[in-house]
Amino acid sequence: MIPYFTKNKANYQLRKGSYQKTLMHMVKSAYQGATMYEETYDENCEHLPLIGDVAPYFSANTTTGPINFPIDFRGRWVVLFSHPMDFTPVCTTEFLAFQSMLHEFQELDTELIGLSVGAISSHLAWFRSIYDEIDFNNWKNVDITFPVIADIDLHVSKLYGMIHPNTSDTKTVRAVFIIDPKSIIRTILYYPQTTGRNMKEIKRILIALQTNDAFKVSTPADWTPGQPVIAPSPQNIQDLQKRLNNHNKNIDVQSWYLAFRDLPENKIYEKIKKKKS
Repeated sequence: MIPYFTKNKANYQLRKGSYQKTLMHMVKSAYQGATMYEETYDENCEHLPLIGDVAPYFSANTTTGPINFPIDFRGRWVVLFSHPMDFTPVCTTEFLAFQSMLHEFQELDTELIGLSVGAISSHLAWFRSIYDEIDFNNWKNVDITFPVIADIDLHVSKLYGMIHPNTSDTKTVRAVFIIDPKSIIRTILYYPQTTGRNMKEIKRILIALQTNDAFKVSTPADWTPGQPVIAPSPQNIQDLQKRLNNHNKNIDVQSWYLAFRDLPENKIYEKIKKKKS
């Protein structure tokens, strides 16, 4: 069952098997004039969630306490990332890298949530080993403070399509889901078990998505904040004619369908960075 939005509805419906429970939850909707939403999830769904889908619902225990996802994180961006199992070498380096950038993600109003196929006790023992024993890239005596889901029964892994049978029946691949404040999946990345993720690239994608939302522009290949962005394409014949007869010195028109404009880095961060209270 594919999740969906409907306007002006007060009930958040969650269906599983033969029973149904309803949760009331007020949010600001993407729809004009709507202040509530209704979303329907199939918790038993094991298909691969798609970009544009509402993030599938789950409740889980984590190393920082229980969560109801995505409800608890409404209004914030989330980077949800999985690991095959505890005490794995590549995962250990990734935990250190994510922790080193935790403040940078939080400045972008983004929460990090990890997942590993193991129990809470195993996760905590792994964290202790990282703190006591591991020195990587000058990261030493590091506490892992972001929540890590205990997915010992593979429920979340299957729900999010993290199990790839041709790789392993019981281990997740290295998945990354970037989820926006409306709980919509905006990016999905998959890495093999042998290849560590590039956290700076994950942050770059996050900033690009936030820039798109804030300024209604697209970002070209290899874009980093401060470089020119792509102006929206013409939507009608009048806009097309204006593009072809461009007299705006701030727009670099390459062709009718491709034009660039400057967007300073400081302007981007002024718009997307979380305001300090």
